[in-house]
Parts: sequence; structure tokens; C-alpha cells
Amino acid sequence: MGASRQALLCGYYGEHNIGDDALLAALLQQLPSGWTPLVTGYDQAELAQRFGVATCPRRSLKAVLAALGGCQALILGGGSLLQDATSWRSLIYYLALIGAARLSGKPVLLWGQGLGPLRRRSSRLLVRLALPLVTASSWRDPASAVQVRRWGGTCQEGSDPVWSLPPVAWRGSGGPIVLCFRSTPLLGPAQWRLVLEALADLATRSDRQVLWLPFHRGQDTGLLERLKAEGLVPEALAARSRECQVTSPEQAMEVFAGAGLVLAMRLHGLILAAQASAPCCALSYDPKVAAAALAIGCPCLDLEGPLPAAPALVAPWQAQLDRPLAPELIDAQRQAAQVHAAVLQRLLRFQGERT
Repeated sequence: MGASRQALLCGYYGEHNIGDDALLAALLQQLPSGWTPLVTGYDQAELAQRFGVATCPRRSLKAVLAALGGCQALILGGGSLLQDATSWRSLIYYLALIGAARLSGKPVLLWGQGLGPLRRRSSRLLVRLALPLVTASSWRDPASAVQVRRWGGTCQEGSDPVWSLPPVAWRGSGGPIVLCFRSTPLLGPAQWRLVLEALADLATRSDRQVLWLPFHRGQDTGLLERLKAEGLVPEALAARSRECQVTSPEQAMEVFAGAGLVLAMRLHGLILAAQASAPCCALSYDPKVAAAALAIGCPCLDLEGPLPAAPALVAPWQAQLDRPLAPELIDAQRQAAQVHAAVLQRLLRFQGERT
């Protein structure tokens, strides 16, 4: 076996999002022996301190391309990186990396990806042209895999890679209600008021504390205070509520493990809660959340449609309180996540080759 080789791991890392940190943790634990990671990140110091990895600045394409020059493989790791909803520039960033890696003869792996949304015709064309350049790919949801195959690609289909992280035991009967909420244009003042009135009713009747857990430090922190300032939080709910700060997936799972119910808008909030075997309900602002909820038999409120009245809102939450999801459905998701590790094994054939 040759000397250790370096792979450039690209994703939305170091952006203070626990879900993306969970993806990085899963990727690092699956990276084959003999390969060392170089991770693109925004908060490089935090990544280095938490994961013990070498980093480069992810927001500088020039710096990332320079880093790629010293690596022997490129891995786009987790999330939905090939999309244009964030921006056209974001898509071009990742496509440029794929092209640069292949021009220099380096393998490119798409690991645990979601495809899209691709709103522009030009975006769809570019991604369709880029997919044949990829050495191997695994996808985290059926819709993405179906589209890849429709465009003539071959791929592995599994569940989200975060399902491969070690689970923890639930101990939360009688515990607090934990919220993984985020701002979304789908919830205006009237909709927020309705959701929070239903939540106040549930918390009061069950005599539970309510913990607001920010999953994205920059976007979710202070949501409780902002909603209070807008007069949308009922007094009964405000009296029972506090923000609960965590900085890692492991800390989040510990909070979930002690919860009587988790109400999650964030995809990886839902997955990590289920990994802690906690009772869960989802509020879907994006089809990926609804798809994950369906896969684990979790009640899901679609925020894109009109909201029901408060009694209909609270009914499924009340029914799930202190009642964990079916363990066989959770186990099926954990098993389906193993396909991503198999894709990374493709790196082993390149280990002894020269660049």
C-alpha cells in the first residue's frame, strides 16, 4: 500500500450549522484508511479544533482550486450542493471544482448528495453534462437518484449519511418539548401565531418546558426573542420557553434524548432526534423534510399549504408525546445509509497510483 494520500472534502462546512457538521462527522468516519482529509470551511479554526483536520477557506474558489492541486481526490460531501436555489454562483463553484479535478485526472466522488432544486434550464444542462465526469456517486433520496438515472447516470441510492452516526438511547419520557425551528417565508405573522398558540396549548396541558434549539447558529439563534418582540408568542408559552444552545451534533442528540417530543423544521434536526429515538413531529418548509418524515413514519405538517385550526395542529403532537417512532423504520434508514461508505471505498483503487 502506498503512502497516505489527501482528499479535498467540499461542503457547507464551518458555517455554524449543526446539520452540516453532522454530515462532516459521518464523512470523516467513513473515509478509507490511507486517506487524509483537507476540508473546505468558513470557520476554519472551529473546524480544526472540533475535528482535528486541515482546512482551507471554502468561500475563495481560487484558494480551494489551489488546495485541490495538492490533493489526489475530490469529494463533494453531503447536502444538496448541485443546486441553484442558493445562487447560480454556488452551482458554478462546485461544477468548476469537478471540472478541474477531472482535467487533472483525479477521481471525483459525490457522497450522500441531494440533487437540486435546479430552477434554470442552463443549470440543468450544466449538471447533466457534469454528471458523466463523476467517478462514483451516492444520493440521499429517491427523487435525486431517479433524476440522475433519467439523465443516463449510474448511482447508489441510500438515506441521508447522518443516519450512519452512532445512535444514543432515549430517556425522555416526561421530558421537555424541543423545537428545531427556523425562519421561513412560508410562515407570516398570522401563521406563526397559529403554530405558537397550538404549541402553548400542548405545553400547558402537558406541563412541559419548551426548549428552542438553534440548529443554524447564524439563522436560528434569537428566533424566540424575535417572535416575542413581534407579539406572536403567547404568555403561557413564553413563560415555559428558553433558548438552548448546542455546538455539536453530539450535544444536540443529548438534548433530543431527554425530550418528550421534538418538533423539527430542520432536516438534520429531525434525523438526529430520530437517532436519539425521541418522539418526533416534522414541520416541512422543503420537500426533503417531508420525504424524511415519511420514511420514518413521522407526522408532518406541510407549511406550503394552508394551516389547519389550532386543535387539528396540536392533535398529532399530543399523540406523539412520549411515544417514540417505530424502531424498525429507524433501523431501515440506518441500514440504507451504509451505501455511502461503499462509494468511498472506490478511493482505495487510486491509493497507490501517481497523480
